[in-house]
Amino acid sequence: MSISMRYAALSDVGLVRKNNQDGGYASPNLLVVADGMGGAAAGDVASSVAVSRLALVDDAHSADDLLPLLNVAVNSAHEDMIELVHENPKMEGMGTTCIALMRSNNKLAMVHIGDSRAYLLRDGVMNQMTHDHTLVQYLVDQGEITPEEAEHHPRRNVIMRALGDTPGEIKVDESVREARPGDRWLLCSDGLFGVVSHETIEHSMKNIPNLDQLAEHLVDLALAAGAPDNVTVIVADMIDDAEADPSLSTQPMVVGSAAKDWPRPTRGGDSAAAKAALLTRATCNEVATEKKDKDTSDEYLAPKKHHLRRIFILFTLLVLLVMAGVGGYKWSQTRYYVTEERGVVVIYQGIPQNIGPLTLSHRVKTTDLKLEDLNSVAQNRLERPITRATRAQAEEVVEALRAQKRPTTPVPNGIPQANPGSPAPSTQANPGSPVPSTQPSLNAPSPAVSG
Repeated sequence: MSISMRYAALSDVGLVRKNNQDGGYASPNLLVVADGMGGAAAGDVASSVAVSRLALVDDAHSADDLLPLLNVAVNSAHEDMIELVHENPKMEGMGTTCIALMRSNNKLAMVHIGDSRAYLLRDGVMNQMTHDHTLVQYLVDQGEITPEEAEHHPRRNVIMRALGDTPGEIKVDESVREARPGDRWLLCSDGLFGVVSHETIEHSMKNIPNLDQLAEHLVDLALAAGAPDNVTVIVADMIDDAEADPSLSTQPMVVGSAAKDWPRPTRGGDSAAAKAALLTRATCNEVATEKKDKDTSDEYLAPKKHHLRRIFILFTLLVLLVMAGVGGYKWSQTRYYVTEERGVVVIYQGIPQNIGPLTLSHRVKTTDLKLEDLNSVAQNRLERPITRATRAQAEEVVEALRAQKRPTTPVPNGIPQANPGSPAPSTQANPGSPVPSTQPSLNAPSPAVSG
């Protein structure tokens, strides 16, 4: 059974925060949520780094490659943050949570660090699939407090593990599981589950079939509850390809700090909770104004400082994107794939993807193996590029394909000839039957990809 993924993503700055430090990414193969930390120490940049690095590995991969690719991307993001702080010490303290779910047909690989969460609704029951890396969760695990006490603990926002500018090895939780048609996933930041109960989220997940409406409803629930933090949600349905709607968009969605419209205002601007939050901020601003020095030069310089800070952030993001692009291209050239071109099996170095005019692969070998000589199983397998981590593994794929050539048909003069245009006699192997176990498999596990 072939499975595809439908998705929707939405992020909101909330009713208290001045900027959105959450970032999100959703595509047919990859879901990512990152919740930046550090306030003035560029939490929005940190979450953008994580999202950008993971987006670089968004492609069709074999199941064996999923976790290695995710780990390389997460570690690269961590190293990028260390380098950014080295170049600009004012960003010291930046960090982000990160959760990423990558699909290969019916296999899902997940990496997770921090307190952003993944939930799975299956057979009408929603379960949390991640374990928070927080102080209160540690206290719960040690039996020092109850889960109910953790919900209102004064230090519930203290993160014990995250991506950031601290040198050293990072430790992520990782897992691989099976996707089933009918599964519904939710990835979200604590801006949702921190103010909306598990039961309310589960009820929404079960009763709102449209994914776009579901994402909007979940964000609206957080806004109605006061939304003291940024809130980001990604929802995804696992669908049997035979039932998938081909008219639905498969374009990636980028939301929050990593999106072009990252400064957009909250959706809840007219709600009662928004008005209350606005009144609270106005009162605080009035008190601060009364205590502020009335020096007119300071009043004149303040807008300039704000403007310069925005220019600096934009410049940093531009540098970051360039770094990520160069790093992504270098990584792509360590990969190989086998495909069919003009009826012949060929090997390419790189990945089967282009970015605008930039081609991320080039042909390194044209084999003597013709598509018409292969049986139906091998021909179907070549409908999509077969990606591998090394040139040697790509060569192994070619040999495995060669072992699946159509059987030959004897002719009167005793010299066997290939007969691709007619079915083989019943005494010979059926091209549509499974390949004998003595032949090498196209889906043999490949070793983990090193950075």
